[in-house]
Amino acid sequence: MDVHREGEHAPMSRKTRTVLVVAVVAALFGWRALQQRKPDAPKGPPKPIAAQPAPERKLGSIAFKPCTLSPPMGAQSLEAQCGTLSVAENPALPNGRRIALNIAWIPAGESGNHDPDPVFLIAGGPGQSATESFPAMIPAFRDVSKNRDIVMVDQRGTGKSNPLQCKDDDADGKTTAAVETDVDADESPEAARAMAVKCRDQLARTADLRFYTTTDAVRDLDAVRAAIGARQVNLMGVSYGTRVAQQYAMRYPQHTRTIVLDSVAPNAIHLGNDFARNLESALDLQFGQCAKTPGCTQALGDPRARLNALMVKLRAESPLVKYRDAATGEMKEERLRPGHVAGLARMYAYAPLAASILPLLLNEADQGRYENLMSLSKMLGGSMSDMMAYGMQLSVVCTEDAAGLKADASMASSLLGNSLVDLMQAQCAVWPHGDMPKDFHAPLATKVPALLLSGELDPVTPPSYAAQVAKTLPNGREFVLRGQGHNVIAVGCMPKLWAQFLETADAKALDAKCLDSLAYTPPFTTFNGWEP
Repeated sequence: MDVHREGEHAPMSRKTRTVLVVAVVAALFGWRALQQRKPDAPKGPPKPIAAQPAPERKLGSIAFKPCTLSPPMGAQSLEAQCGTLSVAENPALPNGRRIALNIAWIPAGESGNHDPDPVFLIAGGPGQSATESFPAMIPAFRDVSKNRDIVMVDQRGTGKSNPLQCKDDDADGKTTAAVETDVDADESPEAARAMAVKCRDQLARTADLRFYTTTDAVRDLDAVRAAIGARQVNLMGVSYGTRVAQQYAMRYPQHTRTIVLDSVAPNAIHLGNDFARNLESALDLQFGQCAKTPGCTQALGDPRARLNALMVKLRAESPLVKYRDAATGEMKEERLRPGHVAGLARMYAYAPLAASILPLLLNEADQGRYENLMSLSKMLGGSMSDMMAYGMQLSVVCTEDAAGLKADASMASSLLGNSLVDLMQAQCAVWPHGDMPKDFHAPLATKVPALLLSGELDPVTPPSYAAQVAKTLPNGREFVLRGQGHNVIAVGCMPKLWAQFLETADAKALDAKCLDSLAYTPPFTTFNGWEP
């Protein structure tokens, strides 16, 4: 990136600033991950295809055929082998409704050393699809896939495993997610409850919502393990996926060879309780980089003070903002609400590269220029509904977390406040609850070798979570990656360390000096980029 000091060019027009800031953020996140989903192409008569049927491959008792893993947004597609395994929705009714678990398999590379214990990727959310998440994570798997098969199972209720994604026809005939569990819509608990009822009634036609929990998913994972003929597996869970991995290791320790927990969610926590506090801590750390960067506070002021002042202003009055739609280029008009800013700050905090632009955006807003904040907020929000199965998310959270959710009076004036807790409680009051073992929230205590990875600046699963889990893992080891956010398995030399760990199953023997080179991302001080 060419870096220029502020003042070397003529002042930018409003349109130029908007285009540049969208381009910068799109480059940081990946353009398709932020743009609105485009309308489907017109359907015409199919073109004739002259091709031989793809050969079938077997892994254990499951038949696989070539397929393409196509994430809804983000990374490019990937060739794989895909198959299904039929499991009972309700384990007590084996002759009842069945779920075809969608499974993707990446055969081991051509190293000549094919180890018998595959890697199972467990996606986050809850609500993300493992097969859709994998293409964006390829850099993390390049070394481990040389010797081991990679297996992805779309957790029941996600991806192509009977997805529990509610859709609601809007006035234009398009479909949008009917349930959101974030605060960017400034939704009232009453509205959230009404949408949950509508979603519940829609999905109940094809699913018993009590049986889409972590406990059900763990049972499915072991069924897949047995079906492919693996005696043991190496678990790799990200975010909520670390909960699934811990639960699997608790129930099936004899089948667990190693565990990697990336962005750790301890069994003991209730998802949602700490979101507001963790975000405040992460933003303080990230904004603190401005004070350490020459010229940042001089050019942009104090980002934390700017953010606090903006939220006070928006809670008193929501200004009408004209902004350019990043997906269509059209000019639109909407009121900027506190939830737009809170949602944007929260999601950008996951990735320090994206968070580095927040001080600049907040300084713009302090001067009454809101168009970039609005444009980016709408662009980000438009992409999220494609990435999560919200019905499955509610089945998990309402069963496993709702009873322990508590509003925190000390966080009432924070960026998120108690909005997430209020919304989750409202929705869970009308959502079916499943069952979970009595020891579900007990800590994982096992001698299974484990790596626990945290980003120093993670706004949702801070390093303290990993430290909590590590206390009962005598063969575990923590790594806190300096200056990093959420989901860090692909950062720096971490993929090579993971590959070494899989070869030796000895976390404590790893030489991790290569992680010392990780550094903080400096904040943007102009729309041209970072200061030199």
